[in-house]
Amino acid sequence: MIPLSLAEIADAVGGTLHGTDGTPVVTGTVEFDTRKITPGGLFLALPGERVDGHDFAAKAIEQGAAGVLAGRPVDGVPTVVAAPVERGHGNAYVLSGDKDGAGAAVLAALAKLARYVVDRLPDLTVIGVTGSSGKTSTKDLISQVLTPLGPTIAPPGSFNNELGHPWTVLRADESTRFLVLELSARGRGHIAALCEVAPPKVGAVLNVGSAHLGEFGSREGIAQAKGELVEALPVDGIAVLNADDPLVAGMAARTRAEVFLVGEHPDAHVRAVDVELDAQARAAFTLVTQQGEIRVRLAVHGPHQVGNALTAAAIALRLGATHEQVAEALGQAERVSAHRMAVTERPDGVTIVNDAYNANPESVRAALKSLATISRATNPARRSWAVLGPMAELGEDHVRAHDEIGRLAVRLDINKLVVVGDQARPMHQGAHLEGSWGEEAVLVPDVAAAVELLRDQVRPGDVVLVKASNSYGLWRVAEALLEAVSK
Repeated sequence: MIPLSLAEIADAVGGTLHGTDGTPVVTGTVEFDTRKITPGGLFLALPGERVDGHDFAAKAIEQGAAGVLAGRPVDGVPTVVAAPVERGHGNAYVLSGDKDGAGAAVLAALAKLARYVVDRLPDLTVIGVTGSSGKTSTKDLISQVLTPLGPTIAPPGSFNNELGHPWTVLRADESTRFLVLELSARGRGHIAALCEVAPPKVGAVLNVGSAHLGEFGSREGIAQAKGELVEALPVDGIAVLNADDPLVAGMAARTRAEVFLVGEHPDAHVRAVDVELDAQARAAFTLVTQQGEIRVRLAVHGPHQVGNALTAAAIALRLGATHEQVAEALGQAERVSAHRMAVTERPDGVTIVNDAYNANPESVRAALKSLATISRATNPARRSWAVLGPMAELGEDHVRAHDEIGRLAVRLDINKLVVVGDQARPMHQGAHLEGSWGEEAVLVPDVAAAVELLRDQVRPGDVVLVKASNSYGLWRVAEALLEAVSK
């Protein structure tokens, strides 16, 4: 963050000073975990279900923080006390364990502070990415492709909400040229609110799928929310839209910015042709633009990464990169965020595909296709295992969506389907109705049961995909399988 005194911070967020005259200067990072406090940092006192950050404010100062941003005064601690906000303000400031509104006040102040900093960085280009799936992987690709052009900041993992978004923004300083942000939504108006925190110059919409269908009611409702990103772009901005998704391509009418379509569609301005997959489902394709063509080979896994790479390429090209720079950067770009198509081969030849960070119908379909490719590319006799848990936030579409995934696993000739948890039971039923027989599809109650089954039945050369919504913790299955041969 740019250096700011506590007095300046109080003025920026409309707060008051307590226990300080405001002269201490914040020169370090902004943190909500005392273990990550840096000298001169600013500690965010946020309440949680188990602990209250206000109780750790003094410890933060002892560890070198210059001050604390809090929702109420903390005695003996240099504090900026955030102004109270109306409960449930805009449905955006919701924090578990926030009984007195202190957390909402801190989050609202944090958003104001982030906007204050962005407005003082005129050379900063803010890039926003949204979509039903693929946001984090695409954000990681964009940041790696832009880094050769200048210092780039991007959030770790999926830090994409009312806490993670401004927290990431406050990583930027005078040296930062590009700020790549991931924007999520749990309802209409959320993406628009995040765009107010850090107004984007570039906005990319990847897809409109079924994730959060329970909250939005329909894919059209999801599209309305995702399109808030391109509506926020300035007239000299850049909108990068997926030409292969009609609901996304249709957002061109909702923006004042210059529109770039990406995809395999013939109308795309930045296209992929001659797509090929290697034995680990890593894609190679010819990148085609109005300026020319170049062959690209990705290091990340999964055919869905082609669209993500096209988005990164379009942004980088528009911001000054050459075709050669883009091809080289994409070829070297690695998986950054955990539990996302992490492909690891054990010494005994078992390949583990840990894609357990999140799951929705679109991403599960892509993962199953990657599994089929990896398992058959070098040896058609290799057995494929799909270990799948529940997909969350599907609303009334829950049963049908899980049923379709079970049927798809059978159609793709996945050898073994392990369905984890009763919430995913329709997936198991769908597989049986599609023609699965015997023990090809198995329903187990939990992670422990899945691990026990796999340790007993997986044999050298098998390929195992693990995928579910993150809250179900199926990544523990993948880690257990990797630990099984490391001990």
